Amino acid sequence: MEDRINPLVKDIQISGIRQFFNMIAGIPDVISFTIGQPDFNTPEHIKTTAVGAITGNHTTYTMNAGLLELRKAACVYFEKKYNLNYLADSEIIVTAGASEAIDVALRTILQPGDEVLLPCPIYPGYEPIIQICGAKAVYLDTRETAFKVTATQIRNKISEKTKCIILPYPSNPTGVSLSQSELEEIAVVLGDHKIFVLADEIYSELADNHFSIANLLKEQTIVINGLSKSHAMTGWRIGFLLAPATICQHMLKVHQYNVTCASSISQHAALAALTTGFDDALPMRTAYRERRKYVYDRLTKMGLETTFPDGAFYFFVKLPVQCKQSSWDFALELVKKAGVAVVPGSAFTQYGEGFFRVSYACAMETLIEGLNRMERYFAERNW
Repeated sequence: MEDRINPLVKDIQISGIRQFFNMIAGIPDVISFTIGQPDFNTPEHIKTTAVGAITGNHTTYTMNAGLLELRKAACVYFEKKYNLNYLADSEIIVTAGASEAIDVALRTILQPGDEVLLPCPIYPGYEPIIQICGAKAVYLDTRETAFKVTATQIRNKISEKTKCIILPYPSNPTGVSLSQSELEEIAVVLGDHKIFVLADEIYSELADNHFSIANLLKEQTIVINGLSKSHAMTGWRIGFLLAPATICQHMLKVHQYNVTCASSISQHAALAALTTGFDDALPMRTAYRERRKYVYDRLTKMGLETTFPDGAFYFFVKLPVQCKQSSWDFALELVKKAGVAVVPGSAFTQYGEGFFRVSYACAMETLIEGLNRMERYFAERNW
């Protein structure tokens, strides 16, 4: 029956991140700098609230858009954090993680033949959905602009088929973000076109200073955020879609037929995260900054070239010029010879080839040992 499968689905591949992670699973004594999730536990007060929701029998469906109390809390949270103003009853949807939010947003706006601008290297979770919608990804190469997409790059790639641009900042895999002035220049270009802006801001709470383009182009922008990174809640699967009511009302239909509603237990936990846990991300951010400095110093002392991240907890490191291997082969050799796992840059489109991603969402002792192993590997490597 495989010949009856939707060819658009058959043509997509499992994420390169997961492919590599699965390939090295089971290799003993490997220090992993691969998966991008906080190494912190979900705060205790959030877990306690979730247990109370279970014992209190809050285990039924909620409204499709999510608990109204949670949506109200989210509106307050995003207004206080980022000066974003949305209406709880019509301009926010609680989703099953940011991944579902991406899926819902793209399936709502895209039609076959549309084009979507992607700044690359980029997280691999967007393009497969674009393809399933029958649309086409158009790449913007940011390797020569410190991994930051520019207004000029966008202007040069806009066509009559352009329906959307994805702005995934802070960025996975590069860790960089866009400043307010950089976004203002981009907004000038996009404001002249009827193009949706999908702003994936899931790492916003980890950034040094986060500014949302929704403050500049609210009527065109769909904001995606969530609690996975800010509150160490990856497994709880809570995300948020924020957009004007004229857009949100249609995304809600796709969300309804997709998952009905996000987990009721997770929604009650999320309410605690956004209220009592308003500043839960701060101690994590402080720890990440300490780790960031340490990792950057170690990488540069090894002679490796990388951009200093001001947003997400990643370094995107350039392979040494002497290395003639593909990023995949290099990463595989690093596991086998040094016992350190990184993500090959090719997992983030062809524009990531020649790089590898290091996640510093690890305990300091893990970072120290892993980087010691990497340093020995590079010192002994006969290119």
